[in-house]
Amino acid sequence: MKIKLVVLGAVFALTACGGGAQPEAPNGSSTAAASKKVVAATAWEAALAKAAGATDVKVVVPATVAHAADYDPKPSDLAAVAGADLVLYAEFEGFASKLKEAAGGSAKVEVVKLENAPEVVRAEVLRLGGLLGTTPAAEEWLKKFDTTLADVKTQVSGTFAGGKAPKVVSQAFVAYMAAITGAEVVGTFGPQPVTPVQLAELAGKQPDLVFDNVHMSTGTVLPGSSAKQVKIVNYPGADLDLLGVFKTNAEEITKALKG
Repeated sequence: MKIKLVVLGAVFALTACGGGAQPEAPNGSSTAAASKKVVAATAWEAALAKAAGATDVKVVVPATVAHAADYDPKPSDLAAVAGADLVLYAEFEGFASKLKEAAGGSAKVEVVKLENAPEVVRAEVLRLGGLLGTTPAAEEWLKKFDTTLADVKTQVSGTFAGGKAPKVVSQAFVAYMAAITGAEVVGTFGPQPVTPVQLAELAGKQPDLVFDNVHMSTGTVLPGSSAKQVKIVNYPGADLDLLGVFKTNAEEITKALKG
Protein backbone atom coordinates (compact mmCIF):
# COMPACT_ATOMS: atom_id res chain seq x y z
CA MET A 1 0.00 0.00 0.00
CA LYS A 2 2.85 2.35 0.86
CA ILE A 3 4.46 1.65 -2.49
CA LYS A 4 1.27 2.59 -4.31
CA LEU A 5 1.03 5.84 -2.35
CA VAL A 6 4.64 6.74 -3.16
CA VAL A 7 4.06 6.12 -6.88
CA LEU A 8 0.86 8.13 -6.92
CA GLY A 9 2.58 10.93 -5.06
CA ALA A 10 5.37 11.03 -7.63
CA VAL A 11 2.86 11.17 -10.48
CA PHE A 12 0.99 14.08 -8.86
CA ALA A 13 4.25 15.91 -8.24
CA LEU A 14 5.33 15.55 -11.86
CA THR A 15 1.94 16.73 -13.08
CA ALA A 16 1.95 19.77 -10.78
CA CYS A 17 5.45 20.75 -11.90
CA GLY A 18 4.71 20.25 -15.58
CA GLY A 19 6.96 17.23 -15.77
CA GLY A 20 4.40 15.13 -17.64
CA ALA A 21 4.03 14.82 -21.40
CA GLN A 22 3.30 18.03 -23.30
CA PRO A 23 -0.27 18.28 -24.57
CA GLU A 24 -0.59 17.76 -28.28
CA ALA A 25 -1.96 20.20 -30.81
CA PRO A 26 -4.73 18.85 -33.09
CA ASN A 27 -2.19 18.12 -35.83
CA GLY A 28 -0.12 15.84 -33.63
CA SER A 29 2.62 18.37 -32.81
CA SER A 30 3.09 19.55 -29.24
CA THR A 31 1.33 22.79 -28.33
CA ALA A 32 4.63 24.27 -27.17
CA ALA A 33 6.30 23.50 -30.49
CA ALA A 34 3.47 24.85 -32.62
CA SER A 35 3.36 28.10 -30.62
CA LYS A 36 7.03 29.01 -31.14
CA LYS A 37 7.29 32.61 -32.25
CA VAL A 38 8.44 32.84 -35.86
CA VAL A 39 9.41 36.08 -37.60
CA ALA A 40 9.72 35.80 -41.38
CA ALA A 41 11.27 38.34 -43.71
CA THR A 42 8.44 38.03 -46.24
CA ALA A 43 5.13 36.27 -46.78
CA TRP A 44 6.97 33.54 -48.70
CA GLU A 45 9.10 32.39 -45.75
CA ALA A 46 6.08 32.87 -43.49
CA ALA A 47 3.93 30.64 -45.69
CA LEU A 48 6.54 27.89 -45.55
CA ALA A 49 6.65 28.17 -41.75
CA LYS A 50 2.86 28.03 -41.57
CA ALA A 51 2.85 24.99 -43.84
CA ALA A 52 5.39 23.39 -41.52
CA GLY A 53 3.05 23.81 -38.55
CA ALA A 54 3.92 27.21 -37.03
CA THR A 55 0.92 29.05 -35.60
CA ASP A 56 2.57 32.24 -34.33
CA VAL A 57 4.08 33.85 -37.43
CA LYS A 58 4.86 37.53 -38.02
CA VAL A 59 5.99 39.02 -41.33
CA VAL A 60 8.42 41.94 -41.68
CA VAL A 61 7.59 42.96 -45.26
CA PRO A 62 3.89 43.60 -45.92
CA ALA A 63 2.41 41.15 -48.41
CA THR A 64 1.28 44.09 -50.56
CA VAL A 65 4.89 45.07 -51.39
CA ALA A 66 5.58 43.94 -54.95
CA HIS A 67 9.39 43.79 -54.70
CA ALA A 68 9.81 42.36 -51.23
CA ALA A 69 13.53 41.63 -51.60
CA ASP A 70 14.25 45.35 -52.04
CA TYR A 71 12.20 46.48 -49.03
CA ASP A 72 13.96 48.71 -46.49
CA PRO A 73 12.48 47.81 -43.09
CA LYS A 74 11.97 50.53 -40.51
CA PRO A 75 12.97 50.02 -36.85
CA SER A 76 9.28 49.47 -36.07
CA ASP A 77 9.18 46.67 -38.66
CA LEU A 78 12.00 44.91 -36.86
CA ALA A 79 10.56 45.25 -33.35
CA ALA A 80 9.08 41.75 -33.41
CA VAL A 81 12.37 40.13 -34.39
CA ALA A 82 13.96 40.54 -30.96
CA GLY A 83 11.29 38.36 -29.32
CA ALA A 84 11.35 35.58 -31.90
CA ASP A 85 12.30 31.96 -31.34
CA LEU A 86 13.01 31.49 -35.05
CA VAL A 87 13.90 34.13 -37.67
CA LEU A 88 13.65 33.20 -41.36
CA TYR A 89 15.12 35.02 -44.34
CA ALA A 90 16.49 34.40 -47.83
CA GLU A 91 20.06 35.23 -48.83
CA PHE A 92 19.00 37.37 -51.80
CA GLU A 93 17.02 39.78 -49.60
CA GLY A 94 18.87 43.05 -49.26
CA PHE A 95 17.81 43.66 -45.66
CA ALA A 96 18.92 40.23 -44.38
CA SER A 97 21.76 41.73 -42.35
CA LYS A 98 19.30 43.96 -40.49
CA LEU A 99 17.21 40.95 -39.54
CA LYS A 100 20.23 39.13 -38.16
CA GLU A 101 21.28 42.19 -36.16
CA ALA A 102 17.78 42.64 -34.73
CA ALA A 103 17.43 38.99 -33.67
CA GLY A 104 17.70 38.39 -29.95
CA GLY A 105 20.45 36.23 -28.52
CA SER A 106 18.12 33.27 -28.01
CA ALA A 107 16.62 33.41 -31.51
CA LYS A 108 17.63 30.83 -34.11
CA VAL A 109 18.29 32.49 -37.46
CA GLU A 110 17.76 30.33 -40.53
CA VAL A 111 18.26 30.87 -44.26
CA VAL A 112 15.32 29.59 -46.30
CA LYS A 113 15.54 28.52 -49.93
CA LEU A 114 12.76 30.36 -51.73
CA GLU A 115 11.78 28.41 -54.82
CA ASN A 116 8.37 26.98 -55.68
CA ALA A 117 9.64 23.90 -57.46
CA PRO A 118 7.77 21.06 -55.69
CA GLU A 119 10.89 19.23 -54.55
CA VAL A 120 12.26 22.40 -52.93
CA VAL A 121 8.96 23.19 -51.21
CA ARG A 122 8.78 19.66 -49.80
CA ALA A 123 12.34 19.78 -48.49
CA GLU A 124 11.95 23.19 -46.86
CA VAL A 125 8.60 22.41 -45.21
CA LEU A 126 9.99 19.21 -43.71
CA ARG A 127 13.18 20.96 -42.60
CA LEU A 128 11.25 23.76 -40.90
CA GLY A 129 8.93 21.23 -39.32
CA GLY A 130 11.99 19.58 -37.81
CA LEU A 131 13.29 22.89 -36.46
CA LEU A 132 9.90 23.78 -34.98
CA GLY A 133 9.14 20.32 -33.63
CA THR A 134 6.02 20.15 -35.83
CA THR A 135 6.96 17.41 -38.27
CA PRO A 136 3.51 15.69 -38.09
CA ALA A 137 1.84 18.97 -39.15
CA ALA A 138 4.36 19.41 -41.97
CA GLU A 139 3.67 15.91 -43.24
CA GLU A 140 -0.08 16.53 -43.18
CA TRP A 141 0.34 19.75 -45.16
CA LEU A 142 2.45 17.96 -47.75
CA LYS A 143 -0.44 15.59 -48.42
CA LYS A 144 -2.58 18.62 -49.27
CA PHE A 145 0.27 19.98 -51.37
CA ASP A 146 0.46 16.82 -53.47
CA THR A 147 -3.32 16.85 -53.95
CA THR A 148 -3.23 20.51 -55.00
CA LEU A 149 -0.50 19.88 -57.58
CA ALA A 150 -2.46 16.98 -59.05
CA ASP A 151 -5.60 19.13 -59.25
CA VAL A 152 -3.67 21.99 -60.86
CA LYS A 153 -2.22 19.71 -63.53
CA THR A 154 -5.65 18.24 -64.29
CA GLN A 155 -7.22 21.70 -64.48
CA VAL A 156 -4.64 23.20 -66.83
CA SER A 157 -3.98 20.18 -69.04
CA GLY A 158 -7.72 19.91 -69.61
CA THR A 159 -7.54 23.13 -71.63
CA PHE A 160 -4.69 22.04 -73.91
CA ALA A 161 -5.89 22.44 -77.51
CA GLY A 162 -6.22 18.99 -78.99
CA GLY A 163 -4.48 17.62 -75.92
CA LYS A 164 -1.19 19.12 -77.11
CA ALA A 165 0.97 20.90 -74.52
CA PRO A 166 1.42 24.63 -75.24
CA LYS A 167 4.89 26.04 -75.88
CA VAL A 168 6.00 28.44 -73.14
CA VAL A 169 8.69 31.07 -72.81
CA SER A 170 9.14 31.67 -69.10
CA GLN A 171 10.93 33.99 -66.72
CA ALA A 172 13.52 31.77 -65.04
CA PHE A 173 12.02 31.90 -61.55
CA VAL A 174 8.49 30.85 -62.55
CA ALA A 175 9.23 28.04 -64.98
CA TYR A 176 8.14 25.60 -62.27
CA MET A 177 4.52 26.23 -63.28
CA ALA A 178 5.22 24.82 -66.73
CA ALA A 179 6.74 21.69 -65.22
CA ILE A 180 3.77 21.24 -62.88
CA THR A 181 1.13 21.70 -65.56
CA GLY A 182 2.84 19.77 -68.35
CA ALA A 183 3.49 22.77 -70.61
CA GLU A 184 6.62 22.70 -72.79
CA VAL A 185 9.28 25.29 -71.95
CA VAL A 186 11.00 26.33 -75.19
CA GLY A 187 12.96 29.24 -73.72
CA THR A 188 13.66 31.18 -70.54
CA PHE A 189 14.70 34.74 -69.75
CA GLY A 190 15.72 36.88 -66.81
CA PRO A 191 16.30 37.86 -64.18
CA GLN A 192 18.27 40.34 -66.30
CA PRO A 193 16.33 42.39 -68.89
CA VAL A 194 15.81 40.70 -72.25
CA THR A 195 18.37 41.83 -74.82
CA PRO A 196 17.47 42.40 -78.50
CA VAL A 197 19.30 39.20 -79.42
CA GLN A 198 17.37 37.20 -76.80
CA LEU A 199 14.14 38.82 -77.91
CA ALA A 200 14.64 37.63 -81.48
CA GLU A 201 15.63 34.16 -80.31
CA LEU A 202 12.64 33.76 -77.98
CA ALA A 203 10.18 35.10 -80.54
CA GLY A 204 11.58 32.61 -83.04
CA LYS A 205 10.45 29.79 -80.76
CA GLN A 206 6.86 30.80 -81.57
CA PRO A 207 5.54 30.25 -78.04
CA ASP A 208 1.86 30.08 -77.20
CA LEU A 209 2.36 31.61 -73.76
CA VAL A 210 4.84 33.84 -71.95
CA PHE A 211 5.11 33.37 -68.17
CA ASP A 212 5.93 36.72 -66.59
CA ASN A 213 7.16 36.88 -63.00
CA VAL A 214 4.84 39.46 -61.40
CA HIS A 215 7.39 40.26 -58.72
CA MET A 216 10.14 41.02 -61.25
CA SER A 217 8.11 42.13 -64.25
CA THR A 218 9.72 44.18 -67.01
CA GLY A 219 6.48 44.74 -68.90
CA THR A 220 5.62 43.11 -72.20
CA VAL A 221 8.26 40.48 -72.86
CA LEU A 222 7.64 39.72 -76.55
CA PRO A 223 6.07 42.82 -78.09
CA GLY A 224 4.41 42.07 -81.41
CA SER A 225 4.17 38.36 -80.66
CA SER A 226 0.87 36.51 -80.72
CA ALA A 227 1.87 34.72 -77.50
CA LYS A 228 -0.35 35.50 -74.52
CA GLN A 229 1.52 36.83 -71.50
CA VAL A 230 0.49 35.25 -68.20
CA LYS A 231 1.09 36.78 -64.77
CA ILE A 232 2.70 34.21 -62.48
CA VAL A 233 3.17 34.87 -58.76
CA ASN A 234 5.71 33.43 -56.36
CA TYR A 235 4.71 35.11 -53.10
CA PRO A 236 1.49 34.27 -51.26
CA GLY A 237 -0.89 36.96 -50.02
CA ALA A 238 -1.57 38.14 -46.48
CA ASP A 239 -3.31 34.82 -45.74
CA LEU A 240 0.11 33.10 -46.05
CA ASP A 241 -1.48 30.31 -48.07
CA LEU A 242 1.24 28.76 -50.20
CA LEU A 243 -1.24 26.40 -51.86
CA GLY A 244 -3.07 29.49 -53.07
CA VAL A 245 -0.03 30.46 -55.14
CA PHE A 246 -0.33 27.35 -57.29
CA LYS A 247 -4.12 27.64 -57.55
CA THR A 248 -3.92 31.29 -58.59
CA ASN A 249 -1.31 30.56 -61.23
CA ALA A 250 -3.36 27.67 -62.57
CA GLU A 251 -6.37 29.97 -62.94
CA GLU A 252 -4.30 32.52 -64.89
CA ILE A 253 -2.86 29.89 -67.22
CA THR A 254 -6.29 28.33 -67.76
CA LYS A 255 -7.82 31.69 -68.65
CA ALA A 256 -5.05 32.39 -71.15
CA LEU A 257 -5.47 29.00 -72.84
CA LYS A 258 -9.24 29.30 -72.98
CA GLY A 259 -9.10 32.85 -74.29
